[in-house]
Amino acid sequence: MNFTKKIALAASLSAILLTGVSASAQYRLPASHNQQHNALIADQRPAGIDLKSAKINSFANDVRAREALQDNELFNYNFSSQSVNAYAGCDIPANYDIDVTGFVAPVKGKLTSPYGWRPRFGRMHRGVDLNLHVGDSVVSAFDGKVRLVKYEARGYGHYIVVRHDNGLETVYGHLSRTLVKPGQRVRAGQLIAKGGNTGRSTGPHLHFETRFMGLAVNPEAIIDFENYVTHKDVFTFDKRTYERAQVYGPKRAKSSASKYSKSKKSKATASAKTKKKSKKSSRKSRR
Repeated sequence: MNFTKKIALAASLSAILLTGVSASAQYRLPASHNQQHNALIADQRPAGIDLKSAKINSFANDVRAREALQDNELFNYNFSSQSVNAYAGCDIPANYDIDVTGFVAPVKGKLTSPYGWRPRFGRMHRGVDLNLHVGDSVVSAFDGKVRLVKYEARGYGHYIVVRHDNGLETVYGHLSRTLVKPGQRVRAGQLIAKGGNTGRSTGPHLHFETRFMGLAVNPEAIIDFENYVTHKDVFTFDKRTYERAQVYGPKRAKSSASKYSKSKKSKATASAKTKKKSKKSSRKSRR
């Protein structure tokens, strides 16, 4: 019996030892585990940053691709043309919205001659004349790329044509000196020339044109030359009315006032007629 108990006790001890060993073997982790675990967590942070950077880079690449596409469409079409109108023969849309935010006045001289027919010279004046002194700074009206830098003795004199990111082209004429080259990227407000009196000119001034797809748009349809700001953030080109200056607030108020005065006058006239008739009828009754 004692021997049997000894065997049973030995067996139970063996079982306990074996269980302890297997538990230890199952749950004990390698000594380097904690180090590896921490390294894995640390590695996840750069991975997250790389993902964010990848998204930013992807967006930036997409913007660059769209800008390149715009450049291809806008600045590759007849960009090397030596004519002021590089769009001759193109189909012109009936309407087109043009973003004119970011406008900077090329000069801030007084408008001395508007857009339109000049009976004195028997020709169209396709821009506006802005007063300046020879040597005054002339700046780009919008962001864009210089297309032409030329001289025309019997016309613009020294002149520059800039094609802008918004689709417009601007012409700067009668300059004394040009400071940019064809193909050069310019920003709104950047110095591009010095004012002058060259070419077919009767005195120092800047001849300034705004063109859309070659058509000379009346600059006063886009710009308020009293305050040197655009009338609106978006100029809607209309093929039927692009040569007309815009009519705004004060002129409308004046017209409404004149309507009011006309109606008041008509009422007064009507009352006067009524009085006249009443006088006639009273005279007849006396007779």
